[in-house]
Amino acid sequence: MRNSMAVMILAVMLLPLAAAAQRYPEKTIRFIAPYAPGGSTDLLTRTLAQKLTESFGQSVVADNRPGAGGNVGADIAAKSAPDGYTILLAPVSPMAINVSLYGKKLPFNPERDFAPITLVAKVPLVIVVNLGVPAKTLQEFIALVKSRPGKMTYGSSGNGSSNHLTGAMLMSAAKLDMVHVPYKGGGPGMVALLGSEIDMMVAQIPSSRQLHMAGKVRALAISGAKRSAAMPDVPTMIESGLPGFDATSWYCVVAPAGTPRAIIDRLNMEIVKALNTPEMRQRLADEGAEIEPSTPAELARFIHAEIAKWAKAVKDSGARID
Repeated sequence: MRNSMAVMILAVMLLPLAAAAQRYPEKTIRFIAPYAPGGSTDLLTRTLAQKLTESFGQSVVADNRPGAGGNVGADIAAKSAPDGYTILLAPVSPMAINVSLYGKKLPFNPERDFAPITLVAKVPLVIVVNLGVPAKTLQEFIALVKSRPGKMTYGSSGNGSSNHLTGAMLMSAAKLDMVHVPYKGGGPGMVALLGSEIDMMVAQIPSSRQLHMAGKVRALAISGAKRSAAMPDVPTMIESGLPGFDATSWYCVVAPAGTPRAIIDRLNMEIVKALNTPEMRQRLADEGAEIEPSTPAELARFIHAEIAKWAKAVKDSGARID
């Protein structure tokens, strides 16, 4: 009798939530981008926001909240009301890398404080060298570095970035000794590579593809598990003799923990539908991205595995944010 009464009370309490989920959305949805306007995260957030506005018939508005490697925007999202009216376009840094990079200073827990919605896309990186480096393949480059321990340099878009840590993973996997040179973004790093200030750069595909095609830099390998459609002539690290090597930047969409499941499922359905439109596929392909939507459960497992993978990369690199 008591159990039946408890079930009835719980059902009555849940009725308003169920009704709200059925009517969702009834007002503007805030879509947080944890980086400044103009970058890939901002572009993807705004493009998805436009598609969701069309699907929902309610405004979905991009809200740029940059700072601390994505942590500022992610923390705002984590602490927002779990009602479906705040969602986050989350890159790899705040969801996986920063757990180890910031340690106890990270103001949120990616697994505890967010409700996964869907993985959006993976973006492999590319290993490029300046034309003065004689290596034509990754194995030739590895042999060259081993012949000059501690003397060759590689650049990245900053300490603790996925570019930096992918380079650290390469150093660990191939047992190399190179000097890391961080820049304030991928653009300055590529300029340094073109000027032969550094030997190698772990770069984004959009910034290196045209230079590679024009013969101004030499692309040696892609960091993902499969070749990129944007640079099909460039082999993967695995093909180049590093078994199991798979390091990609990625984006996902999450909501504050506690967001009703019916709303999570609706968001998942609409975002996956948007990602599968020809316009979205083409726009992401131009960025070197590979669309990989998922279920919420699949995203939760993916984030858990990525936190562990990047933790090793952070440890190997020695990078810390104090």
